[in-house]
Amino acid sequence: MNAIPPDLKRKVAKVARSASVPFARATASLRLLPDYLIVGAQRAGTTSLYKYLAEHPDVGRVRLGKGVHYFDTNADRSMSWYRSYFPLDSNRIPLLNGPHHVGEGAPYYMFHPQCPDRINRALPGVKVIAILRDPVERAHSQWAHETARGFETLSFEDALHAEDERLAGQEPLLVDPSGTSFSHQHHSYVARGQYAHQVERLWNVFGQDRVLVMSATKLFAEPAATYARTLDFLGLSPFEANYEVHNARAYSKIEPDTERWLADRFGESNERLVTMLGEDFDFRR
Repeated sequence: MNAIPPDLKRKVAKVARSASVPFARATASLRLLPDYLIVGAQRAGTTSLYKYLAEHPDVGRVRLGKGVHYFDTNADRSMSWYRSYFPLDSNRIPLLNGPHHVGEGAPYYMFHPQCPDRINRALPGVKVIAILRDPVERAHSQWAHETARGFETLSFEDALHAEDERLAGQEPLLVDPSGTSFSHQHHSYVARGQYAHQVERLWNVFGQDRVLVMSATKLFAEPAATYARTLDFLGLSPFEANYEVHNARAYSKIEPDTERWLADRFGESNERLVTMLGEDFDFRR
């Protein structure tokens, strides 16, 4: 039998997704809401962790993709719209043998200044997970990612030096639920790596007991131990996942002068991070 062409597979999948929307919307009130969110950082392993957790037999998946982006770029939508993306709740539907837990992964949630409060109001008691990667490497990885998607046209060095101007005046636009900023979302290479202030914001909104901060280095170097710690944090039973690395990208090395410039920009935040979280988060160079 001949293999199905990739283009045809994509078309069939698109039709299937479109066909699922009316049913999902009609049954939104019968669906689970997330009890955990992977909120960032971008290019730090959020896709891998989301998939590891989704392998757990008691955890469901988002209907399309890994994240709904309700609290950042779709905050003007209804809660019913958001809920339609999650699995049916077996506690509400007799005889349904489905998952009892679900989460999503949207790495803009940690950086977007309005998201923590929006999340806490909509999902009281939700737990949040943040993965932190060396901010120098993360910035370069984000630039490569945005360039590949067509969202960035400048060289890495030019994009870094243009960032302050691009982001100037953008945060006030995000206060309105319908407000968005292309540059805040896609050109924030240095700003997203200022982790200390973002972690403090998560702690202030959710409390430290509802926030798990993990090192991307540990996630990939010691995946089983890190995963076990995550399951314990979420109150899930022990399980072994397939620890494949997802969404990785190969790219050229950072120029030494650029690396030193970035290390200097992250210096103060990195110092604070070690004080807050310990030596696992020592990204100082």
